[in-house]
Amino acid sequence: MIKIFKTFGGYVEINEPQKSCWINATNPSLNEIKKLNSEFDLPTDLINDILDQDERPRVEFDDDWTLIIYRIPVQSPTNGVPFYTVPLGIFMTGTITITLCSVQNEVLSFEQPYLYRENKQQVTDELNFILKLSLRTANIYLRYLKQINQQTAAIEQDLEKSIRNKELNKLLKMEKCLVFFITSLKANEIVLTKIRNSKKYTISEINEDLLEDAIIENKQALEMAQIYSDIQSGMMDAFASVISNNLNVVMKQLASISIILMIPTLIASLYGMNVPNYFENSTFAFPAILIISAFMSLLGILIFRKRNWF
Repeated sequence: MIKIFKTFGGYVEINEPQKSCWINATNPSLNEIKKLNSEFDLPTDLINDILDQDERPRVEFDDDWTLIIYRIPVQSPTNGVPFYTVPLGIFMTGTITITLCSVQNEVLSFEQPYLYRENKQQVTDELNFILKLSLRTANIYLRYLKQINQQTAAIEQDLEKSIRNKELNKLLKMEKCLVFFITSLKANEIVLTKIRNSKKYTISEINEDLLEDAIIENKQALEMAQIYSDIQSGMMDAFASVISNNLNVVMKQLASISIILMIPTLIASLYGMNVPNYFENSTFAFPAILIISAFMSLLGILIFRKRNWF
C-alpha cells in the first residue's frame, strides 16, 4: 500500500509525486515494490534490506541519497509474542522522501500517518521529520513497555496458584519481547548518535531540542526495558520453584486422601475374607463394620490435620 503526500506533514494526499513530497509505503505488494524501484528510484538492494525482518538499524550517506533504518515496535498477538520489532526505512533524495515498512504499525499508521495528529504542527525539513519520527518511536516503545508490565503483573497472579507451564510460557514470551526491545533500542541509540555527529545536516536550535528529546526518550525506554528484563529473569527462576512447590502440595494432598481411603478398604477386605471372623453370625455385623471404618477414617483425618498433612 502506497500513499503520496504533498509535504512531510502528511495532511494533503496527492496522486502523483512532485518535488519535496513524502511517499509512505506499508506492507507493499510485488507490483508496488517494482514501482518503488522503477518510478521512485529506490534501489532494489535497499528495499530488500528494509523488508528484511532481521535488518539492523543503520545510517547510510551517499552523494544522491540518504538511508536511515530504525527498529520500531509492533503489536501482534498472533505472531507468537505480543510485541516485537521490525525495520522502518527512511530513504531521502533531493526531491522525495520515502518511508517503507513491511507491516502495519502505529509509528506511521497507513490510515493516519501524521506525525502530529492533534494540532497539525508543521514538519519543516528532512531532519525535523526524522527526529519527530524517532521521538514518536520512543514514545510508542514506552507505551508498549507499560503494557508488557501490566500483562506481566496479571501473569504473576496466575502463576502463584498454577501447577502448569502455561503461565510460565506466557512469562517467557514477555521476556522475549523485552529482549527484542532492548536490542532495537540500543541500535536506535547508535543511529541517533550518528545523526547528531553527522556533518551532512546543519542542526538548528529547534532540531537540537528535538534530538535531545529523542535521545532522552530512547534512553528512558531502554532503561525501563532493562529493568523489566532483570526483574523477569529473577521471576522466571522463582516461579519455576513456585510451580514445583505447588505440584508437591497437590501430590501430598492426593497421597493423604489415598491413605485415608485405604483404611475402610483394609477393614472391609479383612471382614470380607471367607474365613471365620466372629461376625459371620451377627445381625449387626454390617453396620458395625461401617461404623468402625468411619471411625478409623475420621481418626486418620484428625491425625493428618493435626500434623498439617491434609
